[in-house]
Amino acid sequence: LDWKNNVFDKNSTTPCAQSNSRFTTPIAQCPVVDPAYDEANGVPISAILFGGRRQTIIPLVYEANDWNHGVMIGSLIGSEITSAAIGLKEGDLRHDPFAMKPFCGYNMGDYFQHWIDMGKKTDKDKLPKIFCVNWFRKENGKFLWPGYGENSRILAYVFDRCNDEAIAMDSPIGKIPKLDGINIDGLAVTKEDMEKVMKIDKKEWHGELERAETFYDIFTHLPKELRQELKKIKDSFK
Repeated sequence: LDWKNNVFDKNSTTPCAQSNSRFTTPIAQCPVVDPAYDEANGVPISAILFGGRRQTIIPLVYEANDWNHGVMIGSLIGSEITSAAIGLKEGDLRHDPFAMKPFCGYNMGDYFQHWIDMGKKTDKDKLPKIFCVNWFRKENGKFLWPGYGENSRILAYVFDRCNDEAIAMDSPIGKIPKLDGINIDGLAVTKEDMEKVMKIDKKEWHGELERAETFYDIFTHLPKELRQELKKIKDSFK
């Protein structure tokens, strides 16, 4: 049977599964799961990655300057619509805070505040680094980054940053890798491609930040820290 409970014809051109279907497997079967994964105290987290589907503006990877900046990044994640968001046109762009808009069960302003408060509950040096990734940047309709398994190269950079083994450069939006900071050996990706996929365009970001302010205006009790972080980014482009 297909997902609509109809007998499935293997020769049919109609997919058997719904376009947003998933499969799950027990975490205990993961070969690299931490032995303490189920303990009440949990395990230390070194990094948190946020990501949206953006064809322009957002670079391949960048790192938050600090925890509150990272929360701002998460709150402003934007994605092109997928079939996970029922009733919206697939392909359109919308703000998707923390990639949780279809799934968050309570007020987003409170959700943002929860993240801000979490950052106050421990020493700053114990907080995870926060990164934003975007595998989907395009030029002339073609992806600039190969994605899929090659995303492990970005994860390797993230690991190196967490272990203080990689150097990052300051930018108006956060910390970014050096041009040769991402291993592209064996890829059909040039240094020019990396410049394009990491490009931070002042004009484009001006529009991005204006949209962010408009988005924040819809909240009646937005944490003040988020507007403070947004102002820092706007000022950094002056």
